[in-house]
Amino acid sequence: MKRECVSCSTGKFLGLFMIFGLACLMLTHASKTPSVTDGLSKGLGTNEEQKVVTDVGVRFKKLLRRAPRLPPRLSGNEKFSSGIFTGKPNEHDEEKWKARQRNVKEAFTHAWSGYKKFAMGYDELLPLSMQGFDGLGGLGATVVDSLDTAMIMGLEEVVSEAGSWIESNLLERISQKGDVNLFETTIRVLGGLLSAYHLSGGDQDMNLANTGPKPTIYLEIAKNLADRLLSAFTSSPTPIPYSDVLLKNSSAHPSSNLLSSTSEVSTLQLEFNYLSAISGDPKYKTEGMKVFAHFKTLPKVEGLVPIYVRYVS
Repeated sequence: MKRECVSCSTGKFLGLFMIFGLACLMLTHASKTPSVTDGLSKGLGTNEEQKVVTDVGVRFKKLLRRAPRLPPRLSGNEKFSSGIFTGKPNEHDEEKWKARQRNVKEAFTHAWSGYKKFAMGYDELLPLSMQGFDGLGGLGATVVDSLDTAMIMGLEEVVSEAGSWIESNLLERISQKGDVNLFETTIRVLGGLLSAYHLSGGDQDMNLANTGPKPTIYLEIAKNLADRLLSAFTSSPTPIPYSDVLLKNSSAHPSSNLLSSTSEVSTLQLEFNYLSAISGDPKYKTEGMKVFAHFKTLPKVEGLVPIYVRYVS
């Protein structure tokens, strides 16, 4: 019995070794030519010969590459029951989604009521100490950032409270506040104002909001803020904008390590392009798109620029 086990294991090993050897022979035989052999032995391979050798390596890598993982597939009954083909969810699914919508709105309303009570006008609410905190420059980031969500949910009371605060306080905050981060201020404050302008019908010359200020108020404040943020672009010696802006005097300065996050500076174009589209002033889009043009000139590794880029060329 011991001899049989040994012979069985040896046979398996020899079988696998034979299969592997045949595969290698097939790959080398399919791509081997006399000129390549001669060229390699002399160290004088031409470009065509090097290409053949490269093809062998690529084929071998493909042989060892693991197959991609495919997403799970639903059975026929599951597809039809979930309404994928018909596009019409059944009554059970519809009630389930309505319940989820109510839960999300209740969670949002709960969070807003806590913020309004303990930190209205601050950037953030610290839930444990129940105190307001200006961690993003003191522009009331939560107020502006929450407005478009409240509009989508149809929470008119929140829209009225947030919109009224923005109309009464935000311009003054912008003109008085100091150091803010370009990226955070763009995506939260500038983006929030532009979203509110769009959802209230401003880009359609309509006023769809039943409460809060007119859409033009959001646009005028957005332009005032963006004009100050543009100093991050115009102050930099390259198209890569500085990371921080002093709003009160429209100046900017780089980070201490003279580096900027690639993901941050390459996402500002959404807000700046849209602002140019609705205001008719191309300067916002022009500065934002210079970043992409600059990226094309940077050295790349496998087509990718680094995670961080320098302000200086």
